[in-house]
Amino acid sequence: MLDIATLVELLAKPQKIVITTHHKPDGDAMGSSLGLYNYLIQLGHHAKVITPTDYPDNLSWMPGNSEVIIYTENLEQSAQLIADADLIFCLDFNALSRINNMGILVGESTALKVMIDHHLEPADFDDFRYWDINACATAQLVYKFIVDELHNGKLINKDVASCLYAGIMTDSASFSLPNTTAEVHRIVAALIDAGAQSYQIHQLVFNNSTEGRLRFLGMCLSEKLEVLNDYNTALITVSKQDLEKYNVITGDTEGIVNYALSITGIRLAAFIVERTDMVKLSLRSRGEFPANEICKKYFNGGGHRNAAGGMSTSSLEEVVNQFKSILPEYKKLLIQ
Repeated sequence: MLDIATLVELLAKPQKIVITTHHKPDGDAMGSSLGLYNYLIQLGHHAKVITPTDYPDNLSWMPGNSEVIIYTENLEQSAQLIADADLIFCLDFNALSRINNMGILVGESTALKVMIDHHLEPADFDDFRYWDINACATAQLVYKFIVDELHNGKLINKDVASCLYAGIMTDSASFSLPNTTAEVHRIVAALIDAGAQSYQIHQLVFNNSTEGRLRFLGMCLSEKLEVLNDYNTALITVSKQDLEKYNVITGDTEGIVNYALSITGIRLAAFIVERTDMVKLSLRSRGEFPANEICKKYFNGGGHRNAAGGMSTSSLEEVVNQFKSILPEYKKLLIQ
C-alpha cells in the first residue's frame, strides 16, 4: 500500500488523473467525484471524471459537470485517458465490478489507484485506501481527505463545497440517518461557510422532477405498494412495462423505496424493479435490521446495514416470491 506521504508528494506536481465512480451514479457518487475534481484542477492537475454510465439530470447542475465523460458514450476517449493516467481515484465503490466494463481497463492500468469509500468489504485492487464504513457519505471522506490528509482546506471553494454538500445531503437522506453525526454537521457548516447554498442545492436535487416522474411515483404508491403487516415490511414492485408506460429515465426511480419505509411501523422496505437484463432490488431498513445481509446472502449484492442493493437474473415474480420467503427467517428482528 502507498503511504500518505508518498501520495502527498505525488500530488505536489501536476499529474494525469482519472476520477471514476460506480455505475448509475447517485448524488454522493457525483458530488464526491466533482468535488475532488474541482479541488484537483486548482492545483494544475490534468483531471477528468469518467462515469461508467449516465446519471440523473437533477445532478447536472454541479460545477464541472460539462467536463464529465460518460464511458458508454465515449469508449475510445475513456480508454485512452485510463491508459495514460498516473493516478485513478475510485470514489464511492469498493470493487471493480461496480464500474462494469470499465473495471477491466482500470484493473489493467498501470496508474496508482486511490480508493475513497465507505462500503463494507473492499476488494484489494487499490494502492491507497481512505476508507471508513462509519462515514455517512463518500463526500464526507473526500472533505476529510483534503483537510486532514492533504492539509489543503483553503482550496475548498464554492465549487468544491457545493458538490460535497450535495453528496452528503443525498447519502444521509437529508441528514436523517443514524450516521449523521455531530462531525457531519460541522463539516456541512464548513461547506456552507465556503459557499455552498444549502437551500438552492436542496431545490436543485429534490424539487426538480418531471411530470412523468411524479405520475410514475403516484402509480407506484397507489397501485404497486404492498404492505406485509405480519413482518413490518413494505415493498413496491415495478415491471418493465411500467417503466415503458411512464417513459422512466435514469434517476426517476431514485428514492422511491423511502416512501415505503416512511409508513408507520415499517422496519424493512423494498423497491424491486424489472430491468432489461435483470431484476434489481433496493432495500432500506430501520435500526439494527441488516438490509445488507439479505442483499449479500440472497441477491448478489450488499451495502450498508440500512441501505443496500442487489440483483437477480430470475423473473420479477420469482424475485418477489423469494424476497417474501426470506422474511420468516428475520421475523424476530422485524417485529421486535
